Amino acid sequence: MTLNLFRVFVNLFQFDRTNWRAVTLCFTTATVFWFFSALNKNHTTNIKFPLHFEYDHEKYAPSAELPQNITLNVSGNGWDLFRKHFGLKVTALTVIVEKPAEAKHIPGMLMLSTFASQLGNLKVNFVATDSLRIPLEEKISKDFKLAANASNISFRKNFGRISPIVILPDSVRLTGPKNIIRSLPDSIVLQLNQKKIDKDFREEIEVIIPNSEFIHRNPPVAQVIFEVGNMIEMKKWIKVSINNMPWGAEFEKDSIQAVFQLAQRDSETFAHTPLSATLNIKDVKKGETKFLTPHIEELPRWIELIQIDSVKVKRY
Repeated sequence: MTLNLFRVFVNLFQFDRTNWRAVTLCFTTATVFWFFSALNKNHTTNIKFPLHFEYDHEKYAPSAELPQNITLNVSGNGWDLFRKHFGLKVTALTVIVEKPAEAKHIPGMLMLSTFASQLGNLKVNFVATDSLRIPLEEKISKDFKLAANASNISFRKNFGRISPIVILPDSVRLTGPKNIIRSLPDSIVLQLNQKKIDKDFREEIEVIIPNSEFIHRNPPVAQVIFEVGNMIEMKKWIKVSINNMPWGAEFEKDSIQAVFQLAQRDSETFAHTPLSATLNIKDVKKGETKFLTPHIEELPRWIELIQIDSVKVKRY
């Protein structure tokens, strides 16, 4: 008896390939009919819609990214909901910002009627997004001086910069939201990062600023130029003097040696250039002995001080 029941059970599932195809076709057909029938009915769901903002672009600018989309709870025909849910034929909803300086946040309830008129056959039940942040500010323009930071530049051995840095143009006009523009420093620094330079430098460097995606730069790049040449080191003895030397003070030597780096082409001129140095001992108190570094007066800007002797100062 048990064996017969088992055979009956097995026979129920012993379909050949043709039977399985028929079952699959029936199941698919039933699913399609159910799906189409469901789409012909009305449904309610949440759908995310893209946003488009209209405002006076000549007078205002965003200080942060504007909202990209908003979620609405809508009701309508299944076909319409299906197309919009999967991003088919979804038009952006327009938000008109009449007073950008005042409308920092727009509550969702205030946008209900605005969106309802843009959705055609769909009914807007409520705005699922609580509010929209509208980071628009008054647009202003300001000119900023350009400077260059050459501290990260490196040169090949025995090469160096032998002229001042020239920037063309020497300023940039920035246009954007007022608070961002006013928060910037008076000078915009161009960063130079080139390595192992051994010839004259002339390159376009981008004007990089914080929040640059919200600011228009004119121009966006500037040309940085300076000469590069052979460098040498030169030692010179320099006379040291103390202005208004107090009573009871003494220092062990009145001349010190300093090492300079300069362009080889300027070596003869610098060799005959007189230099002087001063010593400030106002911080040396009575009974103290200190080693102080002299200050070289009027060092030509094309000369770099590499090393300088210190002077021992003692006050009784």
